[in-house]
Amino acid sequence: MAKRAKIGTILWRDLTVPDAAAIKDFYCDVVGWKAEVHDGCDDFNILTPAEGECVAGICYAKGNNANLPPQWLIYITVENVAESAQKCVERGGKLVDGPRQMGNHYFCVIQDPAGAVAALIEG
Repeated sequence: MAKRAKIGTILWRDLTVPDAAAIKDFYCDVVGWKAEVHDGCDDFNILTPAEGECVAGICYAKGNNANLPPQWLIYITVENVAESAQKCVERGGKLVDGPRQMGNHYFCVIQDPAGAVAALIEG
């Protein structure tokens, strides 16, 4: 049985941009990351240079991802995405994208009252 991520932890991080291949090459050169094509799409898994650990993703801003902002996006684990999205709006934040399904996870992207953007994902 897979272990659930702890509520409140950062589960994932990715970057969604129009030209994912060029930005992937940029970070591989500047940071030393390695990259591989993600199964079933044109997006990229980003790997550490020595261990090959998958630490992030770089995705194309198309299809379901067309509305995501071009910034490094952290995914914070919550108990219930729909409830957290509602609380965000009630407290003066905005819903940028979702809630919707992504693979085996339910997530949304929010903007806090200061303008910062983060994703909320069910663990």
